[in-house]
Formats: sequence, C-alpha cells, structure tokens
Amino acid sequence: MRLKWRWGSCLGLGSLKGRLLLGLTATWLVVLLGVLTFGWQLGRDLVQGLNGTHLRYEARLIADDLSAEIDKRLSALERLAPLLEGEARTPEAIRAELHRNDALLAWFDGLVVSDAEGRIIADWPVVAGRVGLETSARDFFRLPHRLRRPHISEPFEGRASGELLVMISLPLEDEDGNFLGVLGGLVDLNRGSLFDRLRRIRLGKRGFAAVASASGTILYHPDNALILQSVPGPEVSPWADLALDGWEGVAYAPLLNEEMSLQAYRQIWAANWVVGIFLPQSEMESALQALIRRLGWGGLIAVLVMLPLLIWRVGRVLAPLQQLERQIDEVGLGERARVHLDARLEELNQVAATFNRVERERSATHATLQERQAFLDAVLGSTPTGIFVTDPDGRTTYMNPALRALVGQDGGEAGQWHINLHPEERRDALDLWHHTLSSGEEFLRQCRFCQADGSVLWLEVHATAVTVESRRLGFVGMVKDITERREIEAQQRWEAEHDPLTGLLNRRGFERCLEEAWGDWCHQSQPSALILFDLDHFKPINDEGGHALGDELLRRLAEVLKAQVRRSDQVARLGGDEFAILMPGCDPDQALPVAEGLRRAAAEVAVEKAGRRYGITLSLGVAGFETGDGGIDAALKRADAASYRAKRLGRDSVQVAVLD
Repeated sequence: MRLKWRWGSCLGLGSLKGRLLLGLTATWLVVLLGVLTFGWQLGRDLVQGLNGTHLRYEARLIADDLSAEIDKRLSALERLAPLLEGEARTPEAIRAELHRNDALLAWFDGLVVSDAEGRIIADWPVVAGRVGLETSARDFFRLPHRLRRPHISEPFEGRASGELLVMISLPLEDEDGNFLGVLGGLVDLNRGSLFDRLRRIRLGKRGFAAVASASGTILYHPDNALILQSVPGPEVSPWADLALDGWEGVAYAPLLNEEMSLQAYRQIWAANWVVGIFLPQSEMESALQALIRRLGWGGLIAVLVMLPLLIWRVGRVLAPLQQLERQIDEVGLGERARVHLDARLEELNQVAATFNRVERERSATHATLQERQAFLDAVLGSTPTGIFVTDPDGRTTYMNPALRALVGQDGGEAGQWHINLHPEERRDALDLWHHTLSSGEEFLRQCRFCQADGSVLWLEVHATAVTVESRRLGFVGMVKDITERREIEAQQRWEAEHDPLTGLLNRRGFERCLEEAWGDWCHQSQPSALILFDLDHFKPINDEGGHALGDELLRRLAEVLKAQVRRSDQVARLGGDEFAILMPGCDPDQALPVAEGLRRAAAEVAVEKAGRRYGITLSLGVAGFETGDGGIDAALKRADAASYRAKRLGRDSVQVAVLD
C-alpha cells in the first residue's frame, strides 16, 4: 500500500517527475505566449498603420463629399437669387417665387428671405412665427451684408421651429449694387440631407464620424445630445484642438470615455468646418484579438496532445530514481542495510554510493548522540538549578524537575516558565521576553512568582540564544530562587534610609526624596513644600530624665507627626532633635496650615519621670522651590533660616521663608 501511494505521488508537483513535466509544459507555454505576444505587437502595429491609411482616405472622401454638397446648395441659391432681386420685390411675390422653387427643399429644410434691415419677410415652407423675426445681429445676416459674399453660419437653434440649424446665406443686391437683403437656405442638423452620407457610414460596430465648425461647435455627431456642444479642450483632446486651427492628419489619442482610439481629421474649406473620424482601439483590434485567440487555443491543444507522450518518456527516464527512492525508504525502515542499483546512469550510482557512506556515518553518530543524551538527561535531572529550553518562537519544549518544582508545574508536558508571574510583573517581563525573542539579546530579570499556596517567590531568570552558524535554534534559560537574598537586600535598603529609633526617613533617605521632588519641579513645574524644625526645650529632657526618656519622647513625636500629614508626605529625622517634612504638590502657603497643626499637636506630646512632666514645642520654618534655585540646597537654606527666625521670635511658632 505504501509503495502504491508513493508511485501515485510521483505525478504530483512535489515530485521530480511532476516538476519536469511542469517545467517542460511551462516552457512550451512560455514559448507559445512569446510567439503570441510578438504576433500581437507586430499585428497591432500593422493594423494601426492600415487603419490609419483607411481613416485618412475616409476623412478625405467625406470632406470632399460635404464640400461638393455645400457647393451644390450655394449654386442653387445663386440661381434663385436673381429671381428675388426684381422691381416687384414684395413679400407676397418673394413667397410665391420660393414656392415655385419648391424643388430646392430636396437640398434645404427651409428657405428664408430678409430685407435690408435683417427682418424676415418671407419663408418656405411657412413656419408660424418665422416671418417678422429680427436677424440683424446674427452672423448669417451681418457677414453677407458686410462682405457681400455667401456665408455659412454657426449652428443655432431656430426661434420659430425650435430645430438645430445651419444657414447658407447669400446677399441680395439690385442692379446698382445696393444691398436688398439676404437669401438663406436652412439645413436641419438632425434630419437634413446634408449629413446623409455620415449617417450611412459604417466603421465597424463602434467607429463614427463627426463634424464641427472651426469655432469648436459640434454640427454632427451620432449622439444627437452632443450637437451644438463645444469640442473638448486641448487638455482632453489636443489633436481635435489642433484640427480646429487647420491641422489635418491621423493621431492616436483617447476618446471622451478615455478609451484610446485612432483619429483622422480633414478640413472642409468651403464651409470652414472640420470632419473627424474616430475608431476605438477595441474596435480596431477586434479582428486581431480573434486571430490571436484562435492561435492561442490551437497552441494549447497542441501542448495537451503532447502531454501524454511527455509523461511516458519522463517516467522511463526517472524509473531508476524511483528504485533508489524505494531502497532508501527500506533502509530507513530497517529492512535493508544499504542500497544497490542495477542502473546504467553513472550519476545515480554515485548517489547510491554516497548515501551508503553517509548512512554508515549517521549510524555511528546516532549511537554517540544517544550516549550523550543519556548523560545530559542525568545532569539536568539532578541539578538543583531550574533549567528550561524553548524553540525560536519562545514555546517551552523542556523544563527540568527542579524548575517544575520551583514554579509548581509537575505535569508531564513542558508547560511555560512564566505562567505564574506576579500580575504586577507580567506585562514588563513578557515585553522584555518578546524583545529577546525578536532580537536574540540576553534575557535577565528578577521577577516575582505566585505559588499555589499564595506565597510569593523572587526568581532570577537568565536566558540566552542558542545559535549554529547564525541560525537560531532556540533559547536556554536558568531560574534561581533569590527570595532570601531579596529580603536581605530590602532590609538593608530600608535600614540605610530610615532612622532606627523612630522608623522615619533619615537624612540620606530624605535627601533622595527631595531630589525626586526637585526633578518634578524642574521638568513639570510641580511645587513641593519643605518644613524644617527642631525641638524646643529638648536638652533638659536628656540631661535630667536621661537619654531613654528622650528617646521615648522622640518615638511619640514621630507617631504624632505621621498622623498629622498625608500618606504621600515624607517625614524624616535628620539627626538628634532635627526633623523635616516634604509635602509634594503643595506650595508654602498651602503647607502653612499643616505646619500650624504640627506645632499644636507637638505641644501636647509629653513624657513623665519621677513625678515630673516634660514637654516640648516646635519652631518651624516653611519654604519651597523657587525659580532660579540651582538645587535642593537653596530650599533647605531658606527653610532652615525660617526655623531659626522662629526661635529668635520666641519659639513655638511657624515662619515662612522670605525671598532675598
């Protein structure tokens, strides 16, 4: 069953046979694609050149045809004009003459005649409201009147008919050359016969022709909604803009819908018009696309027909390689000791010999590794230090018994060394651990761990990356229980900064807090108030009652001081009977009531010995950080000076430092 599956898998893309077949097929397809691409580019250039020639020819034919049509219409008007210039030139006579020349309506959609002032006096066929219209301001009256020659007007919307029109106008003169009026032939841009050839022209399914006046107004377009619209500007259609200035030729440019197209332009000089023919690229290349598709399918079918022959031939070539694969698999399963091929391929025989040599070396190495693994397991199992191993992603793959016992994980699986981190330590420790995983730097941190019985241990975790030839295999870490050492260090730190008699901060601890408050003042402008004082009448207590009695009073005073201030305030015994209080977030004015409260509370502190009562009072000086201070010494000096001023003024009082 295993052998049958492996033979079947040889046809997959993961096998050499599959990859050879895929490579050969891909090569054929690439060659086919290259041929089609080259043919497409060559055919595209050829098609574009042929279509350019064809469009230039079509544009010339259309321009010549429209010129001829305009000339015919002008000739017809010139033949009619003398009949309207006689002495009996009345509106009724003119209308009758127009009716007699009704045959002209095969070329025009209407005939009109105006008088010398530009007022319409006759029309045919009759359109209600047209007679009497004032046209003196229109170009089809002004230019024939001024130039005394025929004129083809700009397109306009008829005021009486509502149609989109162009007028071919001719000046009327008497025998002496006096201007009598204008004879005009109206051409309907939507339904007139002038553009019949354009309506019948076929340029594929989507090609079309259009006509515009030299001023940029569209006269004819298959989309009637664009008639009388302006030709797009040079930023949209630069070649059309050039054609309006008199250029003729073929261009490759986008249409209004941004599709590229082949465009040909030709001037109609008789009417001062421009004809344009437009062939979209998709229409131009449709026949070429069909040819390329047929060639592509033909090539693909040829590849598919050749594929079975390829499969058979590649299978014959790779048969010795498959035999080698089976024998290697049998060596791995222990069914044979070495591979042996009856193949004529020298390369495969060399591969078999190399494999046999490597197998012998692997077997010897495997035996050595098993011995070393046994020693390593014994060492890791007996060491009292916690040890863990992770993969490159930080997943723990091994924890020795000492570490399992230390963090309370006695299960069979590897677990995680950081699962019981103290909540306050977890975020920072895991952030540092993730940094170590990404950078490969050493991990060294002292962390608190919560045990199942609620007790907390301090553990020191040290992990380093294991790499081989710049490849990271994972991390090895050691975990030590440092709870006792941390407790000793904490006690030593507390003793270094606290007064052993009162439990208050000593001078060293107080100056550290004062430096921190100074930093907040410098960086955040957060004020802090400083109260300095010593005890009035304390010396007689030590002299008469003894140092034990003085110590008792100091302890009681310390309890009173701590009860009078906030939890955030720092109370210190600087030495002997000298005390200080730091109040973060307060200025001297806010600290003044607190100092008064301290003075009153201290006055009630007393001790007795041999029937005699001993009490004290306080002389307090209040100061704060000020702009221009260079450090904490300036505030200490001001507070100390204020305290001495309180003593000079009779003691048992509070004085606020005065700025120099």
